Amino acid sequence: MARIMEETRKAFITGNEAVTWGALAAGAEIMFGYPITPQNEVMHYWTRLAPQYGKGFLQTEDELSAGFTVCGSVQSGKKAFTATAGPGNVLMQEPFGMAEAMRLPLFAVIQQRGGPSSGTVVYSQQEVTLTTFGGNGEGHRIVYSTASHQEIYDYTIKGFNTAWKYRFPTFLLGDGYQAKMREPLEMYNPEDRGIEMIDTYPLIGLPGHIGENREPQHLCNIYSLEEELYEVVMRVSAEYEAISPELVEYEEKECEDADIIVLSHGVVSRAADDAVKELRAQGIKAGYFRPITLRPYPQKQLREAIAKSGAKKLLIAESAYGQLDRLTKQEIYGETIKIENLFMPGVGIIDYDIISKVKSSL
Repeated sequence: MARIMEETRKAFITGNEAVTWGALAAGAEIMFGYPITPQNEVMHYWTRLAPQYGKGFLQTEDELSAGFTVCGSVQSGKKAFTATAGPGNVLMQEPFGMAEAMRLPLFAVIQQRGGPSSGTVVYSQQEVTLTTFGGNGEGHRIVYSTASHQEIYDYTIKGFNTAWKYRFPTFLLGDGYQAKMREPLEMYNPEDRGIEMIDTYPLIGLPGHIGENREPQHLCNIYSLEEELYEVVMRVSAEYEAISPELVEYEEKECEDADIIVLSHGVVSRAADDAVKELRAQGIKAGYFRPITLRPYPQKQLREAIAKSGAKKLLIAESAYGQLDRLTKQEIYGETIKIENLFMPGVGIIDYDIISKVKSSL
């Protein structure tokens, strides 16, 4: 794979630009997409940069087509991806479900926006449920929730590798703020950091003859018998659960003696981190817990943080009306810790909001 840059360099760019550079560094060969705010610049920057590195792009007639062309492209062994948001994410649930059923190494970037509607383009964290458990499958997906431009770059590279290593559709869940704002990061060639780059390979058109020197691929997403579907879902569920411990990622701070643990994800966790530092400075024992993977969720690690701290309360802060809250409660069912909420859909959460809520809760 050709090196994208000769050496590590610092940049001051938007999140959408970070996606593009991360995809180039990961060796992505082609993007399929359709315009929608706030991910448009991923397409714009890709079409500007990709030809310089011999990469391809196709703007399809809609989001459905973009998702399905990625499904087709990865079957041929291409390292393909797409990016979308809001209603585009809704439309792509059909091809995403197809990728889930066929175990296709699809990678997609979701820059969340507000809803419901087809025209709301403001920031929000309202695509958590859709991205983690959308479609008509069982949510056999891998979802990384990023909090910074550095993470966007890092997890774009990791997202391609994860998709091709485990053969489950993989998503980078950003948001409108991360997409549009600028901040510094380091851009690097992953090989220089010792990152193993997973090679792609064709899933169809393989040499040989079925039954003689190779097995059939069975890239199937249609089942006529209930028993057949049952066997497939149970097998894939077992495989997903087996790899989940390898995939789970989280961030935890100051939870050893916390009276209250602040749980958040994505860009809101930046405010949560600052809030916990300020609360500690004021003598309030607050802890910080952030799931980086929303699927699979770090439920074991969160349970352990609650147990070791003896915390009396868990504060879930999110720019949505309970999507992270529902996901968390589902994952730690049975825990008796009291859960408080800070729901601010469509509104950016700052450290002051969390500090005020913690003080009123305690």
